[in-house]
Amino acid sequence: MDIHNKRVIVTGSASGIGASAVKALVAAGAKVAALDLNDEAGRNIAAEASAKGPGVAHYFRCDVSQRAQVDDAFSAAVERIGGLDALVNIAGVERKSPAESITQDDWDLMFDVNARGTLNTNQAAFGHLKERGGHIVNFASAAGVMGVPGLAHYSAAKAAVLGWTRTAAKEWGKYRITVNALAPAMWTPMYEKFRARLDAEQLAAHDAFMAQQIPLGGRLGDPDTAMAPVLLFLVSDGANFITGQTLAVDGGLMIP
Repeated sequence: MDIHNKRVIVTGSASGIGASAVKALVAAGAKVAALDLNDEAGRNIAAEASAKGPGVAHYFRCDVSQRAQVDDAFSAAVERIGGLDALVNIAGVERKSPAESITQDDWDLMFDVNARGTLNTNQAAFGHLKERGGHIVNFASAAGVMGVPGLAHYSAAKAAVLGWTRTAAKEWGKYRITVNALAPAMWTPMYEKFRARLDAEQLAAHDAFMAQQIPLGGRLGDPDTAMAPVLLFLVSDGANFITGQTLAVDGGLMIP
């Protein structure tokens, strides 16, 4: 699991799991290119991680839904960190709406960022990994496996991420590129926003549901202690024979 001097691009790096990933990777000695649209937070996370070392992080602005921005950011990032060994594709958005009320704009947003963003970043990474192999870790969701009421458009987009990941793994294995997906259940700013949209009765019902559904602790996990170690493994040489998998890091939420 040694990732010292591994060169890693992390999308969605400015908050939540992305920020946790940047800090963990740098703490393990990696050279990280941190991509996001929140410039202030993104730069602060990269600077904070770099100050602690022993690795280093550099921030780059990038909208993953825009192919030209992705290509430019990846080229600049790879030049800055000296190559590419792994992509951790975390960038994503979520909106809540009953299925019958989903707007075209919200549907497009879910697919532009979550699905098209996966296409754009994975293809950009492939160009740099093709000659020497490496790792791609995409972030999916339990919503893409089980479906979640109120999140039909998000669930559909994350299901697309899972289908892409499995197929890319089969196609790119000949290049020694692993492609895996993570389905996290982490307490993040995105989850905080979700909770803020619930009234007191809904929140109580939600917390009771989570307590029943998650065997390990009854609530979402901490990205630093629950997710970061898994990410470190998946971008290490120890994960060279794992591909096309969806790994649920969720306290047991998706137990069949």
